[in-house]
Amino acid sequence: MKKIIYLHQYFKFPNENGGTRSFDFSKEFIKNGFNIEIISLTSDIKYKTKKRWCKIEKENIIVNYIYLPYHNKLSSFKRILIFIQFIYFSTLKILTIKSDLVIATSTPLTIGIPAIIKKFFHRTPYIFEVRDVWPEAVIAIGAIKNKFIIKSLYFLEKKIYQHSKEIIVLSKDMKKSITHRYSEFKSKTHIIENISEINRFQNKINPNINLLESLIGFKPRFSILYAGTFGKVNGINYLINLASETIKIDPSIIFILIGEGAEKNEIIELAKNKNVFNKNVYILDSISKDQLPQLYYECQIGSSFVINIKELWANSANKFFDTLAAGKPILINYLGWQSDVIKKYDVGYILPFEINFNSTEEFIKYTIDYKRIEIQNKNSINLAYEKYNLNTLAKKYIQIINKAI
Repeated sequence: MKKIIYLHQYFKFPNENGGTRSFDFSKEFIKNGFNIEIISLTSDIKYKTKKRWCKIEKENIIVNYIYLPYHNKLSSFKRILIFIQFIYFSTLKILTIKSDLVIATSTPLTIGIPAIIKKFFHRTPYIFEVRDVWPEAVIAIGAIKNKFIIKSLYFLEKKIYQHSKEIIVLSKDMKKSITHRYSEFKSKTHIIENISEINRFQNKINPNINLLESLIGFKPRFSILYAGTFGKVNGINYLINLASETIKIDPSIIFILIGEGAEKNEIIELAKNKNVFNKNVYILDSISKDQLPQLYYECQIGSSFVINIKELWANSANKFFDTLAAGKPILINYLGWQSDVIKKYDVGYILPFEINFNSTEEFIKYTIDYKRIEIQNKNSINLAYEKYNLNTLAKKYIQIINKAI
């Protein structure tokens, strides 16, 4: 039986807050005869041990956790320190585990370093999975400006791709970005999008309860759900500005924001300043992935936003695929491959980045076009089944794994 080491700095089970792509694929790999062992960090104090590593087995997946108190509100310097610590300790750990293949999934880009070192010492091939285009995206938003660091990151990126057996990206725009810079890697770069977890989002709902009403105190006419990170790249201030415009015309449109992140407090203050907080904007704490289906079921549309930087359009956010899996339209404010999908399959609504009276009025008209929304509900779930279901994507992934070993 072949063994895969899965390097994922932020591995999550479905009962935790966060993306579960690695968990879902791991379960499919196990069904197809592979053993899976995860190396990850955790901020949960219960996994802190004197031996540094805590090894657990859950749902036939072995997970090696190292306790490092990481969260989105840390300064950039402290985050970098934790990244360096994780590189060091995960490299030592990976060299103690025998395997036939390593899958290293970013972000951050540095997750590829332990995989390269294992290949050097043990000749173990690795697949590098690009979940976000690093370092291009962080450079584009101005998070890194030092020219030496930028050159070093591009050097590291190229070396990781060069030594990988195969490269997996999560969107066609990510592939374009990488192969534009490194055309020599085109033949080994494959697109496997994020997963629309249909079973999870269709089977874990209860029509007889109203979770949203219990959270905000009433049942809205039209609710927009944002379930994700409150970070710089997400630009949630856009959503607050949109809410401040819609409330003037139609206060029955409600914005539900769920999650954590470095800018959450700022977003709350902005909502208060705009006089929309707890009026048509409700900002709630994170919930587990298992609880999300009920909220998507009760809301009318899901959403995903980014700041107005072209390099971020390549993203493959879980929010997009979760919304499709829930059988709901998706609301975005950017162009790129997702907007192309929305237009082609009629599965959502694209807002302009600059909010104005006309665009706001048009969006409000959309919210009362119940026939169109009902059609989009059906289109969304059909698209999830057709293109982004776990079974189809896992088969493609396994073909690449067998090619790499």
